[in-house]
Amino acid sequence: MIGAVPGIVLAVALLGGLAAYLRVQRDPPPAWYADGGVISPTVGLTRTEKPSGVLRWLTTVDHKDIGLLYILFGTAAGLWGATDAMMMRTELLVPETVVWNVETYNAVFTTHGLTMLFFFVTPVFTGIGNYMLPLLLDADDMAFPRINAVAFWLLPPSLVLVRGGLISDVLGAVLGVLPIGVGALLALEPVSMGWTMYTPLSTEMANPQIDVTLLGLHLSGIATTMAAINFIVTIVTERPDDLGWDELDIFSWNMLVTSGLILLAFPLLGSTVILLLLDRNFGTTFFAIEGGGPMLWQHLFWFFGHPEVYILVLPAFGLISLILPKFCGRRLFGFRFIVYSTIAIGVMSFGVWAHHMFATGMDPRLRASFMAVSLAIAIPSAIKEFNWIATMWNGSLELSAPMICIVGAMSTFVIGGITGVFLAAVPVDLVLHDTHYVVGHFHLIVVGIIPLAMIAASYYWFPLITGRMYNQRLARAQATLLIVGAFVTFVPLLVLGYMGMPRRYAAYPAEFVGLNQVASIGAFVIGVSVVLWLVNLVQSIRVGPIVEDADVWNLKETGQFTREWQWFEDRIEKRRAERPLPDDHTGAESEPSEEATDPEKPD
Repeated sequence: MIGAVPGIVLAVALLGGLAAYLRVQRDPPPAWYADGGVISPTVGLTRTEKPSGVLRWLTTVDHKDIGLLYILFGTAAGLWGATDAMMMRTELLVPETVVWNVETYNAVFTTHGLTMLFFFVTPVFTGIGNYMLPLLLDADDMAFPRINAVAFWLLPPSLVLVRGGLISDVLGAVLGVLPIGVGALLALEPVSMGWTMYTPLSTEMANPQIDVTLLGLHLSGIATTMAAINFIVTIVTERPDDLGWDELDIFSWNMLVTSGLILLAFPLLGSTVILLLLDRNFGTTFFAIEGGGPMLWQHLFWFFGHPEVYILVLPAFGLISLILPKFCGRRLFGFRFIVYSTIAIGVMSFGVWAHHMFATGMDPRLRASFMAVSLAIAIPSAIKEFNWIATMWNGSLELSAPMICIVGAMSTFVIGGITGVFLAAVPVDLVLHDTHYVVGHFHLIVVGIIPLAMIAASYYWFPLITGRMYNQRLARAQATLLIVGAFVTFVPLLVLGYMGMPRRYAAYPAEFVGLNQVASIGAFVIGVSVVLWLVNLVQSIRVGPIVEDADVWNLKETGQFTREWQWFEDRIEKRRAERPLPDDHTGAESEPSEEATDPEKPD
């Protein structure tokens, strides 16, 4: 029954969305303020103001505020997960376990994967979608502002639950010097079962923190499902009448397909996690030999896990398709084909999960069918890459920081995608399975195209979000450094995989030390580039030049001054209109109005 919670949440939310849609069709729609106030056509004016300070951020239902909260939370979680990665690469500088012990390595390996997949990539893209989709759709807010806020506030406790073993370890060590009992804290050790949580290991490990981690993952799945429902209803019902499906922007298309994948994949993960909790605590045998068997976990996990790969990467594809034409001086080539390829990826992603299980001894006929679909799904991905290249062809390229990030993402995607095609072939996969080749392939996507697309979006929309401009020279250097770091880190891992080095081990034969050291140096280069990105943006928020012209990227020349920039231009015009004017008699400036000095007034 507990495993049905995501399904119940999904059903209730869909019914609520349907009821709201029908009500809108029946009654004249009210005009909503982003902060929850409403102008009713029959009742009159009701308006609420945002509170100030911390209370504003704790109670806001404005899509822009919630988008920023998602982005900040995801960035903080990503930095935490990146710290795990740096700890692993530091250990792998030498073949023996001399920096950390094996238990610590296994723990950071586990929490790195869970943190980056569930609390970094998805929240950041959800935040970008929250901020930008209503602006791109010319909507006042998301369809369900309060559900939007609830979905976000479920994530911080989820992260604490998932990483609670480390937190309790630190607290236990600090409080252990005091004359108080800390046995309960020390009992919750960091989880070290691997981020895939394979049974029977995850069933038999006695660490109670595993149960806490599973509950945290379940809660994060509910939050992600709620956000996906909100995106779908917003895109379907909040578009203006003159914005048809053929004119919907490419980022909204990608977020729509991504949300559809979430609706189908995350409830399954939640139910599977509950089954594992029952096996661990109530003696059920869902994943025991006498029950469903350990292979059942792999089937259920990877039926979620491979659509999850596209849940992570499709928003990045959407950002590339949206931003790239702006710096090529021409429209996106083959818009319809990119939309069709996005839908094709979404449909086909549920038919490839067993290519993660080619080495488990499944029937050769089944392996052949999954191999065929795994090879075929490369076609819509290739369509995107070729259309991006065609967009650049004969274009007027401007090598700004967003453009450098996009070109780098396209480059890492070529190598990451082609290496995945090899893994889709059964004979090759049987040789390379569980080697560092898989790590290199996967991370060229998740540390190549995904972060580069995020950083491109941060540079592209930074003036719109903050009203200030960043140091563009430093941004170009940072983007270039990140691309170099990604290649230096993960291409050696492909070679190590060909040489036969297994993944997930803290110690390894000395013959692999040279390439591992090169990869670790590349990881430190990535770390430096991330620090430069943070310093640039934080400093620019403080003292960056104020943007006076909304056409920051000269988009009006090519007819690509889209809705979100028009909204930004309206804000600038409003700001100019509210500036205090010089007094005619004294030359002194008159006092600005209360409305002009209140930053918390809704736009």
